[in-house]
Amino acid sequence: MNDQFLPLNVAESAMTEMRNHGEEAFPNECCGFFYGEETDGERIVTLAKRIENVKEGDQRRRFEISGKDYLAAERFAAREGLSLLGIYHSHPVHPAIPSEHDLAVAMPWFSYIIVSVEPSGVDHVRSWQLTPEREFDEERLVVN
Repeated sequence: MNDQFLPLNVAESAMTEMRNHGEEAFPNECCGFFYGEETDGERIVTLAKRIENVKEGDQRRRFEISGKDYLAAERFAAREGLSLLGIYHSHPVHPAIPSEHDLAVAMPWFSYIIVSVEPSGVDHVRSWQLTPEREFDEERLVVN
């Protein structure tokens, strides 16, 4: 874990939404945005919003977010007085570790929450951010 990143504090209701979305989309990958605020010492996630995985083809191994959905997310954040803090998605039957594809499409500053989902339900959840060297480093995730 890298101490250069602020802790990511996630409201229990937002985490429940992400976990439920992962389970409901299984065996496909789900995706969505999460919102909140950044203060001097932490990032606080207060809301998670589902979006449609628009990936054509195998959604069991990939997700894609449309440009229209990104724009809508930015407008929603501005309208609600929130910050768009990141993206969540699921990894069906795979650890919550970013893939090469995840790295290729990642943007600086965003947090990336990955929900690992097994046939029996959510296995674990981890969060990541890009370093200046364009590598993922795990950030401290706190659910409250």
